[in-house]
Amino acid sequence: MEYSDKTAEEMERQRPALQVSHLDVFYKKRKRNVLERAGRKQALFDVSFELKDGEVLGLVGESGCGKSTLARTIVGINRDYQGAVIQKYPHPQMIFQDPYGSLNPVRTVEWLLKEPLRVDRSRKWSEQEQQARLKEVLNQVELSGELLTRYPAQLSGGQRQRVAIGTALMQSPRLLIADEPVSALDVTIQAQIMDLLKTLHQNLGLSVLFISHDLRVVYEMCDHVLIMKDGRVVEYGETDGIYRTPQKEYTRQLLRAAGIN
Repeated sequence: MEYSDKTAEEMERQRPALQVSHLDVFYKKRKRNVLERAGRKQALFDVSFELKDGEVLGLVGESGCGKSTLARTIVGINRDYQGAVIQKYPHPQMIFQDPYGSLNPVRTVEWLLKEPLRVDRSRKWSEQEQQARLKEVLNQVELSGELLTRYPAQLSGGQRQRVAIGTALMQSPRLLIADEPVSALDVTIQAQIMDLLKTLHQNLGLSVLFISHDLRVVYEMCDHVLIMKDGRVVEYGETDGIYRTPQKEYTRQLLRAAGIN
């Protein structure tokens, strides 16, 4: 019995943080001359991959390839799909591309950071607990408490993105979906946010789906990479292997365009 329990524990440790199997995602039909099914437009086609526990998986492809659609399906925003999305941990959180657009402009930083705790269905947070968690997350995202009374428009781009990351961390998720988290920032701030994400990944043991069109950023951040085109998976594997010996012409084109190959 003891042997069986240890085996079960080991299997649980090895279970991926995220498994996506044969995923098809649909939207309501909006225009003619697109692939349709029962009045719907299909956005993703037979997408399968896994995100190992504790790793960073890069999701790469041109605009419109289905990256954000996949992310929104994983966190439950898109519900019209077939296939399986199996998550090891509950309540995955998402960091959006544009923090200015994703943060309520009429709320203070303190209100924005506490909101995930107010809507947390898994437990009720006392005011004292909220303050303690707020202080902890501010430290994690390297923000000063002096910013708590400010509004998004009063922050720099880097500060807004740190608030967005902090908001995603408030419920202590184990899986983060980072949808182009640095593309709206200038190069200097991009490097700072990248360093922050690396630190959070290491210190908190996070599993991260990192979405980007920048292959150089993905190479720096990710253990594995998933290449998508037109809603389909083109290539998937270890980052070094795909960058050094890509198997598909589309992957080679992306790498050449980025000046990598």
